[in-house]
Amino acid sequence: MPAILKNTWKVLYITILCVGMMIHSFAQNSDSAKNVFHLFGTALITNNGISFIPTFSLGKPATIVSLSMGNKRLSFEPEFRFSFEGKPWAILLWGRYKITDNNRFKLHAGSHLGLSYSYPNVIINGVATDILQVKRYWASDIVPNYSVKKNWTIGIYYLYSHGLDIGTVKNTHFLTLNTNISNIEMADGFFVNFRPQVYYLQMDNTDGYFTSATVSLLKNNLPFSIAATFNKKINTNIVTKDFVWNVSLNYSFNHNYIRK
Repeated sequence: MPAILKNTWKVLYITILCVGMMIHSFAQNSDSAKNVFHLFGTALITNNGISFIPTFSLGKPATIVSLSMGNKRLSFEPEFRFSFEGKPWAILLWGRYKITDNNRFKLHAGSHLGLSYSYPNVIINGVATDILQVKRYWASDIVPNYSVKKNWTIGIYYLYSHGLDIGTVKNTHFLTLNTNISNIEMADGFFVNFRPQVYYLQMDNTDGYFTSATVSLLKNNLPFSIAATFNKKINTNIVTKDFVWNVSLNYSFNHNYIRK
């Protein structure tokens, strides 16, 4: 196996092991009459792997696989990001907990270990060689959302990230004010989701204000969808592009399992 992928396969192995342990745990633990276990995920391909935090942007075609598995309160949500060449771009291993989850107000919190991969070109014995460099981040977030009316929510998202290795951004603060308008009906069973937001980003001694929006086109009973994301600087001294965008093709699945 190429050395460039050894660490990634270790992470994938640990993730699969954790998933198996969680499935076994949920199968053995019953609340009252029933114990519901969910498994859902999304796999997408995009022309431009971008992130609202520039440290985690790829800037070229990529594929992303996101999973979520757990019960009503607790879930494990790994995310795997790869370039089209098959090289890992980032891996996020999320654990999330639903503190409050009623019809009007939801409050969720989570924490994750993030692995950011890069491939700097160095000279080894007079030969230019790409090496694998992995930087670790530990992050936590809190997510309150309020349902204004059916299919319309407003919310705040706050994330704090701490770089664990030399050369990482030690302290990142990411705060957004967002709204989500879903299931906007179109013709022939199609509908649109629209999620605009404004956010503040601080990375050590640099900071700035940005705006972004994601528009998704879906069809009833079809697992595929198309989404486009746009991100624009408002005022910042963070070194990043003024305007970035991407388009993605998504495949989603959702299953619930009930232990009787």
